[in-house]
Amino acid sequence: MRIVRFSDGSSPAYGVLEDGSTRIVVLKGDPLFSPIEPSGRIVELDDVRLLSPVIPRSKVIGIGNNFGPDIRQPGSPEPTPMPPIFLKPNSSVIGPDDPIVLPSWTNDVIYEGEVAVIIKSLAKDVPLEDVDSVIFGYTLANDVTARDAMDGGPWDKGKGADTFCPLGPWITVDPTLDVQSLTLHGTINGEKETSGSTAYMLHTVRELIAYCSTLFTLLPGDVIVTGCPSVYGTITAGDTVSFGVEELGTLTNPVIRR
Repeated sequence: MRIVRFSDGSSPAYGVLEDGSTRIVVLKGDPLFSPIEPSGRIVELDDVRLLSPVIPRSKVIGIGNNFGPDIRQPGSPEPTPMPPIFLKPNSSVIGPDDPIVLPSWTNDVIYEGEVAVIIKSLAKDVPLEDVDSVIFGYTLANDVTARDAMDGGPWDKGKGADTFCPLGPWITVDPTLDVQSLTLHGTINGEKETSGSTAYMLHTVRELIAYCSTLFTLLPGDVIVTGCPSVYGTITAGDTVSFGVEELGTLTNPVIRR
């Protein structure tokens, strides 16, 4: 199931994008906080503007340095130390096709294409074996980073500027999805393709959720951005950055400077 958040000129609404179709079955409410119930209205994907599929009410948690040179074998012990953690503010979140706005104070910005997981229920100190019960679904996240602001201190400035966290295009809700075997491809202006696989994660998505729940209380709608699998590149004003994976769709954003 693919859940979209969209606007057709009125207030934002939620819907389910039908498999193999461009039809959106509009829902009565926010599926994170109410049952998935059709409203009786159908709209076409081409007639609406997709928005960020979730606006985190609490936080976006970023994970640093989570990929290694070798595939993590299933069942292998989790490595130590644990990865660096940082937060991206809600004001950094934008949706598909919204512009990434480069701040005046940076001249070295990259995109980082990543898989993100959305939390569906309050979670604290969740055992690894219970993590699936707090996962709502998966989407794509662009962890935009001003490298010249990553000066060895907290990562907030380099990671947290307005528009520095595009999310989308939708939330894939699929408990059978093997999130540890996804291949992402990214381009800038249709060229400079990079690719990477989640199979090279040092800490799996489920391990990250369990770990983050020991640091923070996770709330419905929280997003964990799981690290960059070598899908990245320098972006400048006038570029269009796009990356995706077959199972989760494609996230595209133009880049501007004001």
